[in-house]
Amino acid sequence: MAEIVLGVASSHTPQLSSGVEFWEDHGRRDRGYSLLGQDAEYHAYDEILKGADPRIENELDPAVWAAKYQRCQESLQELSRRLSEAQVDVAVVIGDDQQEMFQRDGTPTFACFLGTELTDMPPDAERLERMPAGLRAASWAAHSDRPERHKVCSELSHLVMESLVVADFDPLSFTEQPAGRTLGHAFTFPRYRLGLTPETLITPIFINTYFPPNVPSARRCYQLGRVVRNAVASWTSDARVAVIASGGLSHFVVDEELDHRFLSALERSDSEALGALERKQLRSGNSELLNWVAAAGALEGRNFTLVDYVAGYRTPAGTGTGMAFAYWE
Repeated sequence: MAEIVLGVASSHTPQLSSGVEFWEDHGRRDRGYSLLGQDAEYHAYDEILKGADPRIENELDPAVWAAKYQRCQESLQELSRRLSEAQVDVAVVIGDDQQEMFQRDGTPTFACFLGTELTDMPPDAERLERMPAGLRAASWAAHSDRPERHKVCSELSHLVMESLVVADFDPLSFTEQPAGRTLGHAFTFPRYRLGLTPETLITPIFINTYFPPNVPSARRCYQLGRVVRNAVASWTSDARVAVIASGGLSHFVVDEELDHRFLSALERSDSEALGALERKQLRSGNSELLNWVAAAGALEGRNFTLVDYVAGYRTPAGTGTGMAFAYWE
């Protein structure tokens, strides 16, 4: 029978891959956003700045940034090493699509791809040139420099899809990649930054975390993970399977209290606390915690280890990304 041999979760923010010299550029973009504050309400940048802890200024020193960036690279290397040593045949990648594969013509709450490959379609030269410098510098972690095929484990994808339907989920299934659409960064990051080989098949599970109104609850995502675990256990294959959660944690305003409370629940394997996360907190970038919640459901009963948590502040208002790296075994 197939076996889940490893679970991995990682942030995938551009801050990880642009080089620390572009963190200031990432921060400049924050000033134009409507920002989800720690009170779980949206505010303009200046409003967030007024209520920010003045000690955040100490986190913006170039030497502090460099040390944090180094910790993140070491954490990514640790996760990559564990994936390599696990010698997995298939990676179930749980991530959110940000209008890359699904756009305004239809965004499913959950989706499974049942074909045999998906393609990373890189932005053309004109679009790349229009990107802010920081995003352009980090684009290698999201897209190859040419169309790149990612082989899909259709057999496991079908089994996950069927298991979800039997469990009274209503996921979208699709077998063809829509023209002009690309496999999103949540699903390419594991190869480009975590070292999955091109030969490692993926089973992507798409969760709509970002775009209301059909965003699932944390409890529903945990239940989905349990179904994925049971689907893998029922698969008559000797495949070694990894489960990878891509994205998170809090952003675009760093919420250390939320992040640490969330990570503590993972360490305790506290399914009730994970399922009770409030919808209003899980909006904007914070919503990617749902990918981790689903992975926790799939990896229930395994030991969770936090490799590192880095509060990636990039402005005096406390905007940035709570970057976390973890594994289950």
